Amino acid sequence: MSLLTFIETKMEKPADLIKDAFEEKTWHEIHTTDSWRVFKIISELVEGFEKLARIGPCVSIFGSARTAINSKYYLLAEEIAFKLTQNGYGVITGGGPGVMEAANKGAARGKGKSVGINIDLPFEQHANPYIDSDKLITFDHFFIRKVMFMKYAQGFVVLPGGFGTFDELFEAITLIQTRKIGKFPIILVGKKYWSGLIDWIKEEMLAEEHNIKAEDLNLFTLVDTSDEAVDYIVKFYSRYLLSPNF
Repeated sequence: MSLLTFIETKMEKPADLIKDAFEEKTWHEIHTTDSWRVFKIISELVEGFEKLARIGPCVSIFGSARTAINSKYYLLAEEIAFKLTQNGYGVITGGGPGVMEAANKGAARGKGKSVGINIDLPFEQHANPYIDSDKLITFDHFFIRKVMFMKYAQGFVVLPGGFGTFDELFEAITLIQTRKIGKFPIILVGKKYWSGLIDWIKEEMLAEEHNIKAEDLNLFTLVDTSDEAVDYIVKFYSRYLLSPNF
């Protein structure tokens, strides 16, 4: 076992993570852990850039890994992905099961580009079989994975999910709000699921605490159907006389 593998195996244990946060590091420990980790991070960035630089116009689709195959949101994700490919877009997902699998399945059915940006986790995450063989990447670091989601997508479709989905959603909103990336469309799918969150944003974040501006609510839109989601993206880019190259 290499030193880096040994270090990363130890760091996966929750008790070790907590203990490690409170311990001062010696120069030797810094040199053999953090310094080597930099090279691992660089290698993941390079691999991601090289594999994804030529994928063309794509939409990132986010959602839960736990969504069952018979869920309406699984079917909705598959429909959205399929229809996106019919309009010239490829699909980027987190590469795992649930909503991610459904989206890659729809992209594959539509003969479009099906990209999977997977993450190495001790549970629940494995690559689904609908990803193009040359477009599957598995990362160790969440933040590098998010860089790829944001850098190579021309839109974001967000179906119901858990903490990871919320992380990806608010990453996209924050980058657009702070003008670190362009104002790409963000579509939340499932009014019943998202309406409580949006009400809280309007009532607490905006009206009560003034932590955002009213125009920030225009950074995303809420829909219920696959046609609404895809039409929003198509119409968004038609305003700029832009469309994907087939």
